[in-house]
Amino acid sequence: MATQSPAELVTADELLDLSSKGFRGELIRGILCEAMPPGVDHAQIAAEISGELRSFFKPLRSGRVLVGDPGIKVESDPDTVRAPDVAFISASRLPLDQRIPGYSEVMPELVVEVKSPNDGRWTLYDKAQMWLRHGVRLVWLVYPEERTVEAHHADQGVAVYRDEDELDGMDVLPGFTCAVSPLFES
Repeated sequence: MATQSPAELVTADELLDLSSKGFRGELIRGILCEAMPPGVDHAQIAAEISGELRSFFKPLRSGRVLVGDPGIKVESDPDTVRAPDVAFISASRLPLDQRIPGYSEVMPELVVEVKSPNDGRWTLYDKAQMWLRHGVRLVWLVYPEERTVEAHHADQGVAVYRDEDELDGMDVLPGFTCAVSPLFES
């Protein structure tokens, strides 16, 4: 990763402007990190997970399910904006009637990161630890090749859900469950 002088560091507002011009990526401590589209399988899995979450939470009007790299500002001066594949923010943290035209500075309760073809296992693990350090209570790391989901909980450690298991929201998303297997089917 190239280093930039403080005068060259990019802000979250500048990243938002760049994204309107076609830039795709994240901002890590003021440094742009371009990301390539991860492919159809990745998008399909993220869509399946967001669909399960939406089906559960929308009727309850208890929060927002964000998909499509929404951009969460996790640090300032220099700015860091990360783009989870899927996130859930409760209405108690972010009221449903509150509009957010840019990046959210409200941390989600849940973040989902689907392994991209070029991601290593440590890359996802590092992302999970970063999210947990910034106040996210539950991070699901999804491994398409293995058909597994690792649930990293802020207080309860890691649980692994396999193809035949039922994923649950633990105490972070009470009452939410879904079968793991259909998440990987097109």
